[in-house]
Amino acid sequence: MEHEYLSRIADKVLDEALEASGAVLIEGPKWCGKTRTAQEKAGSILFMQDPDYAESHMKAADTKPSLLLRGKTPRLIDEWQTAPVLWDAVRHAVDRRGETGQFILTGSAVPPDNAVRHPGTGRISRIVMRPMTLFESKESSGDISLKALFDGDGDCDGISSLTIERLAFALARGGWPASVGEKETAALRRVYNYVDAVINTDVSKVDGIEKNPARVRTLMRSLARNVSSAATLVTLRKDVSGGEGDISEKTITSYLNALRRIFVVEDLPAWNPAMRSRTTLRTSPKRHFVDPSIAAAVLRAAPDGLLQDFNTFGLLFESLCIRDLRVYAQVIDGEVFYYRDKSGLEADAVVQLKDGRWGAVEVKMGAKEIETAAENLKTLKNKVDDEKMPEPSFLMVLTASEFAYRRTDGVYIVPVGCLRD
Repeated sequence: MEHEYLSRIADKVLDEALEASGAVLIEGPKWCGKTRTAQEKAGSILFMQDPDYAESHMKAADTKPSLLLRGKTPRLIDEWQTAPVLWDAVRHAVDRRGETGQFILTGSAVPPDNAVRHPGTGRISRIVMRPMTLFESKESSGDISLKALFDGDGDCDGISSLTIERLAFALARGGWPASVGEKETAALRRVYNYVDAVINTDVSKVDGIEKNPARVRTLMRSLARNVSSAATLVTLRKDVSGGEGDISEKTITSYLNALRRIFVVEDLPAWNPAMRSRTTLRTSPKRHFVDPSIAAAVLRAAPDGLLQDFNTFGLLFESLCIRDLRVYAQVIDGEVFYYRDKSGLEADAVVQLKDGRWGAVEVKMGAKEIETAAENLKTLKNKVDDEKMPEPSFLMVLTASEFAYRRTDGVYIVPVGCLRD
């Protein structure tokens, strides 16, 4: 039986993109809900991987791809990358028709660079879709809006009903739409199956280069152990080389690129603001999976195990917060970064909008760490050159606690179970 469609934040992003462009590409990991979200908007659908018609579709793509574009608009072409020629066919059709909202393309892998002749600039918009946030899975109350914080709404009043036990399960289960509402055993098994498919099939199929499953698993385990950190290639190489013999940095890079192309890995870039004084900033990205459940599954960290290992829980909790912040930021035209300088001062996340407004976030599970986190955020605020950049719209400590409030110094304390877009 098909699950009831749960509204996604990407719905609005897709609506706006269809109004502005002839075609929209939705990219993201498999199982994150791309096709279902696109179906809600589509006038007609072409499933390129439908086993009953896949061979026929590929023959049509080889001989006359425009045949596959016929249908009521927006025409959804699911897993278009199996026939990369469709990209140029769509681009040409958009030019010829001269209308917006003609096509939606979905893909869970990036085709080889030489498979597409034209970038589609100005004709095809791109949207990255990620697994569900806690607000989309109805586990966040949504009392605190990220947009409202940027717009200067100083009210910060909310209560999270997400207990630490439920949070551990939500983290290990992940934001996979088909798992939301499922029993714990089935939901966790789904993530394990996802990871096994990535390791044994997907990571090799994306570029046609066979990869050693044992090494892919070891690399993913290393990434999981180093999640929320700026681990270098050297660190990863040492980790992976341990029990599998020596492995080159070139091979590590190749494996990482394959994982990025199937949207399993999504590193967090460093933020480089204008500073009051000369400060050396870290530029290496922080390691993250697109969903914290991937790291939990690779480590076989079940909810009960996370509750016994708060060090791992804390790192994966930060990764969950980054996932949700990325989704909430996307709909308000923002991006998420992290900040760290040579003095060790850091902010786990910096959300910056295209208009230059920004807000800094520290992620802390427990109340005991809030004071230090708040002081760090205020120190960062004072280091940023406010003659070249605006003052931060907000400073926030994102927590696993119960109550949302604003401190007397202006720092917001927000449970992740209260946050929304």
